[in-house]
Amino acid sequence: MRIDIVTLHPELLESPFASSILKRATDKKLVEVVFHQLREYSKDKHKRVDDTQFGGGIYSTNCSSF
Repeated sequence: MRIDIVTLHPELLESPFASSILKRATDKKLVEVVFHQLREYSKDKHKRVDDTQFGGGIYSTNCSSF
């Protein structure tokens, strides 16, 4: 079985998979876990992955006028 994980921080997820039940499965070649950097799939020249903000209004979390 192959598990592909796409994330912004693959280095943060490698350690839990290296010391759990999945490590034993990986050692026995039952599971293959592959981490992918999300920024590698960005079409932006600066490798940005953020999208434009939507929503907002009076209940927006970045609004300082509560």
